[in-house]
Amino acid sequence: MVAARLIRISLIAASCLAGSAALAQTLPADGSDGSGDTVTIGLGGAYLPSYEGSDNYRIIPAGVVRGRVKGFGFWSRGTQLFLDLIPESGNGVDFSAGPIAGVRLNRTGGIKDAQVKALGKLNTAWEVGGFVGIAKTGVFTSAYDTIGARVSYVKDVGNAHESHVITPAIEYGTPLSTRTYVGIGLSADFVGDGYARYYFDVSPAGSVASGLPTFSAEGGFKSWGVNLLAVQSLSGDLRRGLAVAVLGSYNRLQKDFRRSPITSVAGSPNQWMGAIGLAYTF
Repeated sequence: MVAARLIRISLIAASCLAGSAALAQTLPADGSDGSGDTVTIGLGGAYLPSYEGSDNYRIIPAGVVRGRVKGFGFWSRGTQLFLDLIPESGNGVDFSAGPIAGVRLNRTGGIKDAQVKALGKLNTAWEVGGFVGIAKTGVFTSAYDTIGARVSYVKDVGNAHESHVITPAIEYGTPLSTRTYVGIGLSADFVGDGYARYYFDVSPAGSVASGLPTFSAEGGFKSWGVNLLAVQSLSGDLRRGLAVAVLGSYNRLQKDFRRSPITSVAGSPNQWMGAIGLAYTF
């Protein structure tokens, strides 16, 4: 049970270090055309809400992996793993597409608020889907800065929300030197009715148990968010060795996800996250 709990909270927090390995994809791993293989592993700690919509926070371990092998990229983002099946072209424009697999652990444990805790634990959502994207390297500041856009779609194939999540995102990153990297990302989430009902409804029975008013949520535009990332090499070169990464993010819940008593009474629509950790690039 202890081991399972450590695995669960590590997965929850992994999103807070998701950007820390971006440096591995920004500069050429072999100092030439960017075709060299590279793998980055990051470990650290994160400060984040105890559930989506919570105003209670906790500090938990975090981890991330990202890499490129034979031109094919892979990376973790939160509790999801992405695999890019389109090899890098090497001409400065990179198209990406591939599968996504992951889990959603919202309200499966670690809930601090007594009213939301009284609603009971929820099932883990097992989600699969895919993504498409495009990125351009060498845009504004140097030959190595990158701007990209991506849209992902995942659907619960288990017995949790049994619905979908669509996430468009825009990201920009640039090395300030061979030792320092900074990045910014903007994203939004659009979800189905099943997601809204599963995580944000309060049933009559739930109202009696928790003291929260009843509420019925509908899907749609769930949230928007922004994150900022800074990475500093400790080995003298972002392309190899040890680096320290700091990430901060803000997400704002919208519409029924903001109006739900789970958020408006027991929590907050303002969702802050922060993380610091070490990343090692091979």
